[in-house]
Amino acid sequence: MNKLEVFFDYTCPFCLKGHQNLNELISEYPGLIIEWFACEAHPRPEQHGRHSDLCARGLFFARDNGADIMEFHKRMYQKASVERADIEDINIILETVEGLLDSDKLREALTGDQYEDILLENNRLVWDEYDCPAVPSYRMNGELLKSKPGVGVSKEDLAAFVTKHFEK
Repeated sequence: MNKLEVFFDYTCPFCLKGHQNLNELISEYPGLIIEWFACEAHPRPEQHGRHSDLCARGLFFARDNGADIMEFHKRMYQKASVERADIEDINIILETVEGLLDSDKLREALTGDQYEDILLENNRLVWDEYDCPAVPSYRMNGELLKSKPGVGVSKEDLAAFVTKHFEK
C-alpha cells in the first residue's frame, strides 16, 4: 500500500517546510495516501514556546468531520508558524477555521478532553516507539525517515524516500 505517515507539529518551522515540500512532490505519486500524525515537538508539561495541542486536536476533529484537511493545514501553519499567533487561545483556533468547521462543535471538543488520547498516542509513537529525534519525520512500509534536529528533512531526501517505497 502506498501510505506515507507524516509526524509533524504546526509550530515547527521545519514541519512547515516539510509540508511545502510534500505539497510540491505529491503530484508525482498518484494514489499516495498520506496519514497525518499531529504531535507536539515539545509536549506538555515541557516549557518551550507555544504548545500546539489545540491545533493537533483540531486536526483530528476536522478529519472526523470531513473537512478539507489540506485547507486546515494551510490555515494552521499560517496562524502558528507564519503569524506566530497565540495558538494556545481557543478563540484564535476558532477564528482560524471559520467557514471550514462548526465553531460551536469544535469549541466543545477542544474545551473537553476529546482527541487528547489520539494526541498522546501520536506523541508516544514518534518520541518513544519510533525514537525520532525531531519532526517532521516520515514512515512508509515500516521504514522511518527521521528528521535531523535543527535541519529537518530535505526535499530531495523526502522524494528519494517516497520513491523507494512507492509501488507503481
